Amino acid sequence: MYESDAGLLAPGRAGTPAEASTGDSAFLRAMLDAEAALTRAQSACGLAPAGAGPAVTEAADADRFDVRDLALRARADGNPVIPLIADLAAAVPEDARPYVHRGATSQDILDTATMLVASRTLAEVLDDLERTAGEVARHAAAHRDTPMAGRMLTQHAVPTTFGLKAAGWRALILDARDRLTAVRDSLPVQLGGAAGTLAAFSAFAPATADAPADGPALMAAYARELGLAEPLLPWHTLRTPVADLAGALAFTAGALGKMAADVLTLSRTEIGEVEEEGGSSSMPHKAIPVRATLIAAAARRAPGLAAPLYGSLAAEDERPAGAWHAEWEPLRDLLRLVGGAARDGAALAAGLRVVPYAMLENLHLTDALIVSERLVAVFADRIGRARAREVLVGAAARARSETTDLSDVLVDVLHEEPELAGLDLAELTDPARYTGSASLLTGRALDRR
Repeated sequence: MYESDAGLLAPGRAGTPAEASTGDSAFLRAMLDAEAALTRAQSACGLAPAGAGPAVTEAADADRFDVRDLALRARADGNPVIPLIADLAAAVPEDARPYVHRGATSQDILDTATMLVASRTLAEVLDDLERTAGEVARHAAAHRDTPMAGRMLTQHAVPTTFGLKAAGWRALILDARDRLTAVRDSLPVQLGGAAGTLAAFSAFAPATADAPADGPALMAAYARELGLAEPLLPWHTLRTPVADLAGALAFTAGALGKMAADVLTLSRTEIGEVEEEGGSSSMPHKAIPVRATLIAAAARRAPGLAAPLYGSLAAEDERPAGAWHAEWEPLRDLLRLVGGAARDGAALAAGLRVVPYAMLENLHLTDALIVSERLVAVFADRIGRARAREVLVGAAARARSETTDLSDVLVDVLHEEPELAGLDLAELTDPARYTGSASLLTGRALDRR
């Protein structure tokens, strides 16, 4: 029994706009749109009668075609365009049939359809990235001066602020937005004919045509019909558009993955500095970071899906055997994966609860050792850098061994080192007073639009 892919094992993309815009029906619609636009472009360029374009466009209604039947018949020829052409030609009036797919090759249609699907999917992804960036900016502004422990290799490093951390998330998300926007604006139509020369379009030109348009003019008209970019050359084996799309999508998954990774760490029970909206099916006390988990999963899968798309750049001849075919499924999976991650990113950021008191408590876990860098700098000004390090290494070791606060040990140090007399230990050992330029950097990041 045939069952459609309902996304049972893909909760990240189930029910998202990206799932709908990349489904089999969406690709069918895009292929029909590509076919109809090609006939209209040929009509506009004097390569087909004026009535052919509207006739093919009217027949190119996705509801009239059986996706599953096309998929099964595609096995015979290796791609779904060939059976689709036969069905589309049968659906148009007899006088318009010669102008269905005339001069084109299957890859022209499927590549163009893929660019349409990508463009339509990226529109939704970009909307979600804008929402995510807006929510993260709200957190950054609200917690611009909220101190927390900066961590390096799992350990406390020096104090930072949650505002700066959130500003960093936003910077990555805006970087992803900019890359995806540039890629979307450059997604091109594909038109080249059998070997990228556009020869058939001229060969099929009516003998009575008065100076019909040349191949490049037809490419331009085709691009205008579909709202895609006009390529410099046919790109049957010049796969820059697919590679650029893969790179931007993988980067986006990673950018969202950074936010998710931080949320997963900071929401651990032992840390508890942030909390995602959520719950547990069996334990009411748990706030499971579901969205962050799904985004993290997407970030781990995305590079692997991008790899075969980069690998397909090494495509032989003017039509490769296998390289082109290897792109279809990973590209669709990558669009779906990133579409789901972008939707989850917006939900995660909107529902994230920040816990400043937990951040403050954790800042004091090392009993002022987290500000040892500051103390070295201040002490070095009075007793030299080497002696300052020696004094603080000894004081830190004593604080750890006696499980006492570093500031208490430093009281004795100040008595032993006359040059350090008069220092305000309370101020120097307060982690909240050693966040450097975090506030200024956060404001600088938030100025970016």
